[in-house]
Amino acid sequence: MAALIVLIVVVLFVVLVAAKSIALVPQAEAAVIERLGRYTRTVSGQLTFLIPFVDRIRAKVDLRERVVSFPPQPVITQDNLTLNIDTVVYFQVTNPQAAVYEINNYIVGVEQLTTTTLRNVVGGMTLEETLTSRDSINGQLRGVLDEATGRWGLRVARVELKSIDPPPSIQESMEKQMKADREKRAMILTAEGSRESAIKTAEGAKQSQILSAEGAKQASILGAEGERQARILRAQGDRAAKYLEAQGEAKAIEKVFAAIKSGKPTPELLAYQYLQTLPEMAQGDANKVWLVPSDFGDALKGFARTLGAPGEDGVFRFEPTPADADAPKPEDDSDEVAEWFETKSDPAIVQAVRQAEVEARRPVEDPAAAALLRKATGTPEPAPGEGVAGLPPTDS
Repeated sequence: MAALIVLIVVVLFVVLVAAKSIALVPQAEAAVIERLGRYTRTVSGQLTFLIPFVDRIRAKVDLRERVVSFPPQPVITQDNLTLNIDTVVYFQVTNPQAAVYEINNYIVGVEQLTTTTLRNVVGGMTLEETLTSRDSINGQLRGVLDEATGRWGLRVARVELKSIDPPPSIQESMEKQMKADREKRAMILTAEGSRESAIKTAEGAKQSQILSAEGAKQASILGAEGERQARILRAQGDRAAKYLEAQGEAKAIEKVFAAIKSGKPTPELLAYQYLQTLPEMAQGDANKVWLVPSDFGDALKGFARTLGAPGEDGVFRFEPTPADADAPKPEDDSDEVAEWFETKSDPAIVQAVRQAEVEARRPVEDPAAAALLRKATGTPEPAPGEGVAGLPPTDS
């Protein structure tokens, strides 16, 4: 029985010695080994043999880069405003021996160092500079922390400001300021839009007035030209008509005189013609009373004896004066007045008339313009299927 107990004690002692002699250190971790209380070596990622009851592992340190987020810290800015700033620090242990022997708790040390450095940096800035200079603050914090933690066996990779929270009253003022700035920009944009709209409207009105003035000018010119041509044509027509009328009267007088001469009228015929003419002479409004002289028959007899000769029956008859072949005759001006009776039109006038007809036959898409055109020209409403002003539609 005693031997069994001794055997069990020996086995337990061997197991304890084996446990104290072998240590497995995983990768990405470092073990700091002491011998009789003094540092001997640092091992990582291997199986390590220790001297039982002489060597021991003081601490195991994680060699991976660590991300530590610290709670918000109150920081006072240069303009005496308290901000709550939340920071995140990225660091890595590069010297496990220094991280174990140079500082008691390097995480707490990094936190306190970050807080003090942040207060020093932000204390020299205003609120606006703090909100707009995050990159500058991050760079300053990283430089100070990396230099201070180097003797602790740490390397600070990055420092980021996760949030900057001003007091609620300052946040409300900032929101009002941003709202005012946005309203200001909106009013500026609205005013610029109104200005551009007014300019465009004025330019459009200007162009419209210019085009209207040009149209009125062209219409006045064409109207004056048309009136001029019409007056010229009317004057030419009146001249030709008066000339023809004069020629007709001359021919009529010539024919009547020739007929009278060839007819050899008697005094009784002249008296009869005279009596027939008297009523026509009395039809005038200014003629009131006509008196026929008592010696009118004697006057006709004297007139017949003077111009006529007695025939075989004793009656005086008119004897025509022998025609004088050498008597002057009116000049023949037929060549000079030939152009008065030409009916052809001026080519320019013909072209203008044809253009007007084409424009009149062209359909007007705008109903208001078509109504104005019909009103100006005095044409009736077009029937269905007809073109403008009652003309048949033309192919475009």
